[in-house]
Amino acid sequence: MIKTLLSFSLLAVLLLFEIMENGNTTSFFILLGLFNHTKAHQFLFMVVLTIAFASLLGNALILLLIHQDHRFHTPMYFLLSQLSLMDMLLISTTVPKMATDYLTTSRFISSTGCGLQIFFFLTLGGGESFLLAAMSYDRYVAICHPLQYSLLMNWQVCLRMTLSSWFLGAADGLMQAVATLSFPYCSAHEIDHFFCEAPMLVRLACADTSVFEYTMYICCVLMLLIPLSLILVSYSLILAAVLHMHSVEVHRKVFGTCSSHLAVVGLFYGAAIFTYMRPKSYRSVNHDKIVSAFYTIFTPGLNPLIYSLRNSEVKGALRRWLGQCVTLNHEQ
Repeated sequence: MIKTLLSFSLLAVLLLFEIMENGNTTSFFILLGLFNHTKAHQFLFMVVLTIAFASLLGNALILLLIHQDHRFHTPMYFLLSQLSLMDMLLISTTVPKMATDYLTTSRFISSTGCGLQIFFFLTLGGGESFLLAAMSYDRYVAICHPLQYSLLMNWQVCLRMTLSSWFLGAADGLMQAVATLSFPYCSAHEIDHFFCEAPMLVRLACADTSVFEYTMYICCVLMLLIPLSLILVSYSLILAAVLHMHSVEVHRKVFGTCSSHLAVVGLFYGAAIFTYMRPKSYRSVNHDKIVSAFYTIFTPGLNPLIYSLRNSEVKGALRRWLGQCVTLNHEQ
């Protein structure tokens, strides 16, 4: 699976390079960033860096626990590991460039770098959208059809859903990155954002972008609303099944597990829909930057907290791992 993903990503990046070199006349853009160099903004910058670092650490810890503990070698936790991987890569796509620009005051980004940011950002965002739908299906099968779980949610089905999430995200990212960078950008190269995001970049094009904006809107409907609809259907069926159960312990366990997933879904889809599906007349640059910071930096940091604090198995695995680390230190 990893080799397939790497091969597809490499081909997409090479195609992106080729099209941008042949079709785009703009060699660079200027990212105006998220913060100014005031004391208040310097403090906020440090807060954002701290959250981003904590997010990377938290998601890396989730990946480590799932990899190390054989109890977590199940489709449910494999999907969770993919979510953590996507969140780590999402932060790595935006935060290092933002931090470098702020500390060095060099805010230039090449058109190639801009295109790659758009590609990876949409690949990971779109992939996470479908991955959350796959996770909701996994919970639906586990709760509503537990006796058929090994058949309906075996490793083959799990891997196919995971690969599909990555491929669909990459296809959307490649299409939008190529289309966005193919427009002529005459003189206005300043992007009032802290990373290259397609809706912000299209505003600078000195050409008619109405067809592309309509197409981008349709893509957002497909990439956001279809998975969201599947999630809502899955949890509606779960709720209906749980209400017919008479065990209080079962109710508590099911709602505890599903509420974590629903919290992540609400944070992710709420911010994404606000950014990509609002009418242009309601858009504000400052609002867009704040919401983008929320779902590219803060939401990935909340995911490991939500899943670990509400999951007794993850907390137990963390305690066992910390115990092993302490034991090894004493032995040395």
